[in-house]
Amino acid sequence: MKKLPIILSLLFLTLCCVSCKVGRFVYYNLANITDYKIFPSRPLVNDSIVFHYYTTEQDKAKAPKKINYNGSEVAFDDFLADNKTVAFLIIKNDTIQYEKYFNGYEQESIIASFSMAKSVTSILIGCALDDGFIKSVDEPVVNYVPELKENGLEKVTIKHLLQMSSGIKCEESYINPFGDAATYYYGTDLRKALSKMKPEREPGTEFSYSSCDTQLLGLVLERSLKGETITEYLDEKIWKPLGMEYDASWSLDREKNGLEKTFCCINARARDFSKIGRLYLNKGNWNGKQIVSEKWVEESTKPDTGLGNVDYYKYQWWLSSGGSYMAKGLLGQFIYVYPSKDLIIVRLGKNYGEVAWPELLTSLAENY
Repeated sequence: MKKLPIILSLLFLTLCCVSCKVGRFVYYNLANITDYKIFPSRPLVNDSIVFHYYTTEQDKAKAPKKINYNGSEVAFDDFLADNKTVAFLIIKNDTIQYEKYFNGYEQESIIASFSMAKSVTSILIGCALDDGFIKSVDEPVVNYVPELKENGLEKVTIKHLLQMSSGIKCEESYINPFGDAATYYYGTDLRKALSKMKPEREPGTEFSYSSCDTQLLGLVLERSLKGETITEYLDEKIWKPLGMEYDASWSLDREKNGLEKTFCCINARARDFSKIGRLYLNKGNWNGKQIVSEKWVEESTKPDTGLGNVDYYKYQWWLSSGGSYMAKGLLGQFIYVYPSKDLIIVRLGKNYGEVAWPELLTSLAENY
């Protein structure tokens, strides 16, 4: 009986405040790959010529049939399905070597990117630099978001945000409904939330993975575009030029005058996610057209161990062995690129299962 008041309170909160942050959190609970259905969004529409990978006959494909994992040999398909995978692609030399879908998903299924969107946001920052909308990564953030001066953030630069070394206070917890991650994910006024940011340490002194940094990076991008939305810019610079096979969307905090959740929430299909990897595999060039500068791609995927930096993260990309790198999202979403092997692997899932995916993807790539 003692639990009844708590249950009733939560029910009342849910029914009366489902549009607010805590209400959304209680009602929808933890993040799910179908969350694109619960948020407003802006569309990404491809009406250009579609780019298709080459395909090969299944018996000629260089795809794994079995895998040794934790001392046991199991069928690769079963291993993926048992570990909550919904899509898995291996693409080598522009040829699909392996493409399968599991657990009720298929090629046309929309899947939320989660933090893979951070890497896409970084690409758009590179495009904005190429286009002259942003002058330099060394610019102070307050050049674009001047209201943060009064919060003591005048020393924070765009590069600090890219490197996750801004020193801005941020609670990255995904289970605390009152934390920053919940505010940005379930909240309905990102601009207001960002205006409350405060420093915790000196910028450029320590790496700390922070969705707050990427969301502020999104506000910088929006301000730099002077009227064009972030989704429109993504559509113009990447979605159409890369010949995506399907329409997609980017989730917003609210319907009217919404801001893209740039730390997460691009909703697309596995094949189209893989094309983000192909763009970087080819150093920003897409079939002869330079989409984002080669310099930006190289800068984004080259380790920097300077003050406040780490050797496994650069400009919103995770760096791995052998020159490989990846976009990585909550629940085990990956766009993995191994340039020296001309290899792209996409893994999308309902959750991680029981697999350390970064290590496994690297092992697969190295033995390919």
